Amino acid sequence: MRLKDKVAIVTGGASGFGAGIVRKFIAEGARVVIADRNLEGGLDLAAALGEHARAMRVDVTDATDVRLMMEAAELHFGRLDLLVNNAGVTHLPQPLEEVSEDDFDRIVAVNMKAIYLAMREAVPRFKAQKSGVVLNIASTAGVSPRPRLGWYNASKGWVITATRANAVELAPFGIRVNALNPVAGETPLLKSFMGEDTPEVRAKFLSTIPLGRFSTPEDMGNAACFLCSDEASMLTGVCMEVDGGRCI
Repeated sequence: MRLKDKVAIVTGGASGFGAGIVRKFIAEGARVVIADRNLEGGLDLAAALGEHARAMRVDVTDATDVRLMMEAAELHFGRLDLLVNNAGVTHLPQPLEEVSEDDFDRIVAVNMKAIYLAMREAVPRFKAQKSGVVLNIASTAGVSPRPRLGWYNASKGWVITATRANAVELAPFGIRVNALNPVAGETPLLKSFMGEDTPEVRAKFLSTIPLGRFSTPEDMGNAACFLCSDEASMLTGVCMEVDGGRCI
């Protein structure tokens, strides 16, 4: 029960890494708002997890939706302690000059602007209570970029820099800001990262991961739980690889 009585928001929480984080947080005693554009998936997950989980449809790129997300956490659970900025998108592997402007704008909006919008709402609340944790989901792509994913790589590098910069700024207020850098996992984005999902492509992808497997939602949930718990009270500005050794 390392997160007993903590109230969390997990964006993109209906599936993939987000769902793994939600499940772990609930198991460790937290109350969680599952914020996702996929309301049906969020409702199904909340129903499976019980009264400590609430789902709502949120477009993380929309300032009004983000404000209502924060207010919903306070309405349902009384406060907010943990913000997990997990929602993310990518573009298909392709030469950087061939990525469409629409795809580029979408990456900037979901992977970058959404974190700004969420922190703009959460940080004043955290400052008022002199505590709070922000966990951003970045990527090994921001540390060791893959070719043909140039603008996705760049967006995750931005997340890492924003995490470190905000950690320094917010430390005097008792607010911690950390990030996780997962390697690709069995999530809805996997096929997009690989371009095509075939045994040959998977084998090539896995050959770059020393432990020889993809990351899982459970891996992410375990790491997120630690960084958001009081056990990590001395850790801020940490960008932890959950990557089976890929970035070594």
